[in-house]
Amino acid sequence: MLWKIETSMFPKAILFDFDGILVDTEWAIYQAWCRTFFRHGQELPLPLYTKCIGSDFDAWSPKLYLEELTQQSFDWEKMDEERQIEIRSELEREGAMTGVLAFIEKNAQRGIIQAVVSSSSHSWVDGWLDRLDLRKFFTNVVCRGDAPRIKPAPDLYLQAAKDLALAPNECLVIEDSKNGLMAAHAAGMCTWIVPNRVTSGLDFSLAESVFADFTALSQELHGD
Repeated sequence: MLWKIETSMFPKAILFDFDGILVDTEWAIYQAWCRTFFRHGQELPLPLYTKCIGSDFDAWSPKLYLEELTQQSFDWEKMDEERQIEIRSELEREGAMTGVLAFIEKNAQRGIIQAVVSSSSHSWVDGWLDRLDLRKFFTNVVCRGDAPRIKPAPDLYLQAAKDLALAPNECLVIEDSKNGLMAAHAAGMCTWIVPNRVTSGLDFSLAESVFADFTALSQELHGD
């Protein structure tokens, strides 16, 4: 079902994924991985890489894939540290995704509860929310470690609903990945998708609706 525009039919809470929804981190992360592969004479096709978007390397691992391609083992602890430096440098001037701030401000004015639900760590998500002064808009932040399993399992979304004392069907989820969509649907939540340049080619047929950007999404929800 799609949420009606009438105020009485608004979801009681909107649960946002983080990476690729609130901040455009996905492209920088993918590009850093591509450079890792290139340095070892290999390529990392986007359709393969997106298997782990919204989840972790248990879903699909670029590390195992590179080791299979090269028949080598690597010092992943050192390489992970170097890659994180690259990613943070590339994202240094990054702000919120286009249209996000206006959307979450409007939700706050309407009295809609907002929360963040991410498979990433608290240190990563909370750090960005504080840096961009977005934390004040969210009642709760649920991340890896706050529930037994991450996406595509429903645990994180179910934990968020529990924390907010809401039923799953009272929550609207905004996602950008197939793993996130699967998690939200398994939790029994209506899910809207806003793809980004990393996830735009994924199959979102399970979603209640797919939007080009947050401006279009806001027009559907708020009618303006």
